[in-house]
Amino acid sequence: MATWQDIEKEIPELAARVLAIMGRTKHKTMATLRKDGSPRISGTEVEFKDGEVWLGSMPGAMKALDLRRDPRLAIHSASEEPDEASPGRWIGDAKLAGRAVEVTDPEVKEGTDAPGGQDFHLFRVDVREVVVTGVDEAGEHLVIEMWHEGAGHRVLHRK
Repeated sequence: MATWQDIEKEIPELAARVLAIMGRTKHKTMATLRKDGSPRISGTEVEFKDGEVWLGSMPGAMKALDLRRDPRLAIHSASEEPDEASPGRWIGDAKLAGRAVEVTDPEVKEGTDAPGGQDFHLFRVDVREVVVTGVDEAGEHLVIEMWHEGAGHRVLHRK
């Protein structure tokens, strides 16, 4: 299990790139697992705050019920089309995966941006994987930079 703060300490450059990419848009795509084990894709908002990754949902939302049953999840940033004239300037995609831990403590929930008194699901994410996919400066190679819990940091270049 790793908090976002752990990631920032261990791989600060990769963590900063993930924050820059994820911070471009409010909405992300999240994958959860349905009761029958098939995947579900949902839109979600993710917040990196106080050294943690947070996400919430409306009461009874299917994605929240999925996470209560099976906490595994993956989150993907919105993608932009690379500039064909200058593909090396593409900022890339960011992904993270891990396990959701539901927070039910009213004091913690009160410290969120949700309107007072509103009921909602709140989850903290234990991060197990972080990935940024981009291209090299020349735009000739795919560059996959990743961190996996227990395996550490590595960079792959693919033609």
